[in-house]
Amino acid sequence: MEFTGRIIAVLEARSGVSARTGNTWKTQDYVIEESMGQFPKRMVFNVFGEDNIQRFNIQMGQELTVSFDINAREYNGRWFNDIRAWNVVPATPAAPAAGAPVAAGTAPAGAAPAWTKYISRREEYPPRRHNRAKPGPNRRDGGKNARTERAAAHIFHDKRRPLRAFRD
Repeated sequence: MEFTGRIIAVLEARSGVSARTGNTWKTQDYVIEESMGQFPKRMVFNVFGEDNIQRFNIQMGQELTVSFDINAREYNGRWFNDIRAWNVVPATPAAPAAGAPVAAGTAPAGAAPAWTKYISRREEYPPRRHNRAKPGPNRRDGGKNARTERAAAHIFHDKRRPLRAFRD
C-alpha cells in the first residue's frame, strides 16, 4: 500500500536489545498528512532498522510517498496495528511545470480528457419515469390513497405529453 503526503511530525527514535538474539534494534515513528480534500488524513508509520532510518533520511515538511505493510499483533489481550514502511521516495509532482516538454500521447494542459467524447448531452436521454404508486389491490394500503395520488399526478407529469383528466 502507498500513502503520499507531507511529514508533519518526527517522533523520537527508540532502540533496544533483542531478547531472543541479543542484537540491537532501532525504530523511529513519523506522522504523515495527506491534505487533499476537505478533511486531511493522517497516518503514523514506523521505519525499523538503523540502516533504513539513515537511508530514507526523513525530515520534517518533506513531501513523500511511503510504501508500507500493515500488521496486527496481540499484547496482554489487546490488539495493536503496526504500519511499517519498506520504501520511502520523494513525492512526484502532480503536474509538469509550465513550459516543460509533454510526453507523447498525453493531452496538453486545459484539454478535455479523452473519455469525455463518450458522454452525451442531457437532452439526448429519454425522459425519466417516476415510480409513482399505482392504485389497486397490490398496494400496501389497498388503494385507499388513490384519489390523493391522482390529484398530485401533475407533480410527476412529463411536460412533453398532454395531461390526462382523471375521473373520480
